[in-house]
Amino acid sequence: MTRLRLAAPLLCLALTAPLAASAEETSQVGYVNTAITNLGLTRSHRVVVERFDDPEVKGVSCYVSQARTGGVSGMVGLAEDPARFGLNCVATGPVEIQPGARRGERGEQVYESNTSFFFKETRVHRFIDEARNVVVYLAWSTKLVEGSPYNAVATVPVR
Repeated sequence: MTRLRLAAPLLCLALTAPLAASAEETSQVGYVNTAITNLGLTRSHRVVVERFDDPEVKGVSCYVSQARTGGVSGMVGLAEDPARFGLNCVATGPVEIQPGARRGERGEQVYESNTSFFFKETRVHRFIDEARNVVVYLAWSTKLVEGSPYNAVATVPVR
């Protein structure tokens, strides 16, 4: 019984460590409440807007809006958020693709957000369209919905 009491906090810490690591790379810009839960005693359902900067493409910021489930399960991190989101990326200065930016048809993952306690995430991959001199960002959910995941695309021209 004593081992179980000691193991539970360690397990929770191990499971939330990846969440904390990805949160350092993003900044929450704001949110709107979409529905009040439990008479306002717990966190409401929300749409949250976060910003992240691409480390390999200077002068680009991307904004992701995502639904977040409220209630008790949302407060403690056990809720499954809907696999719906929006994506917009903008040039915030001169756009410079760093030499280390991965090129090719598989792109490179530049953002990840857990949207359930296990196995479901929102990811953003970067692709470089060198023929058109454009950086392309693809947001997608790891949850399959009728054979294909939810997804969104944003582009930033390199000038």
